[in-house]
Amino acid sequence: MDNQGRTLVSFDIDGTLEMGDPPGPLSAGFVLRTQQSGCLIGSCSDRTIREQSAMWDAAGIVPDFVVVKNQLDSVRERFTSPRYVHIGDTHVDAHFAKQASFEFIFVLDLARRLDSPCEPFEDFI
Repeated sequence: MDNQGRTLVSFDIDGTLEMGDPPGPLSAGFVLRTQQSGCLIGSCSDRTIREQSAMWDAAGIVPDFVVVKNQLDSVRERFTSPRYVHIGDTHVDAHFAKQASFEFIFVLDLARRLDSPCEPFEDFI
């Protein structure tokens, strides 16, 4: 699939995804359905690349990218997309999203809009 027409969604882990520590409100099923709907997905976290990759492996999801938080701008350089979104739970997430020219969505705002934790991202934004 051509990446140029696909929304790119970056997920923080801790406090955002159910696999985080602390767990967040978004399930692995939500991430997978978001990817299956055509979005490019991956993580941008304070965790190391190895830790993030192990988390995705355990969830059975193959991400399109995995970066540490201060490298979110490198994702924009690697992928051409009409829309870049970072979903997180802190002002630090918002800071790095803004720095990389990503739209920021506060995870609790998104979670309140979900009828089901497994609906794809594109249905809500």
